[in-house]
Amino acid sequence: MEILQPPGWARPRGYANGVAASGRMVFVSGMIGWDGQGVFHTDDFAGQTRQALLNIVAVLAEAGARPEHIVRMSWYVVDKHEYVAAYKDIGVAYREIIGKHYPAMTAVQVAALVEERARVEIEVTAVLPA
Repeated sequence: MEILQPPGWARPRGYANGVAASGRMVFVSGMIGWDGQGVFHTDDFAGQTRQALLNIVAVLAEAGARPEHIVRMSWYVVDKHEYVAAYKDIGVAYREIIGKHYPAMTAVQVAALVEERARVEIEVTAVLPA
């Protein structure tokens, strides 16, 4: 995997501007903050983010992939202010579960998520080296 950083651009914090990779592609559906049985254990934004990241890692493992194989993450949040307010706690959970690996990333606020209690939904694309 190659991080794409144009010369002279400021380094982004917590994500990459772009990533180039080749190999077996793994697509993980949007994961929300419930466990593998579909049960929410918190309504806290950072807590739901933590669980969504754990869910992502579990699905990746089924393909033999690890967090460092993630090349793209898309975050859908119902409240951007809640997301920003939780940055510190999200960062702690992210580094614990994903590590210091920062793929290309997008975050957008949406009107709602399908699951009423969900505060965040995260989907990823990973590429395992050939």
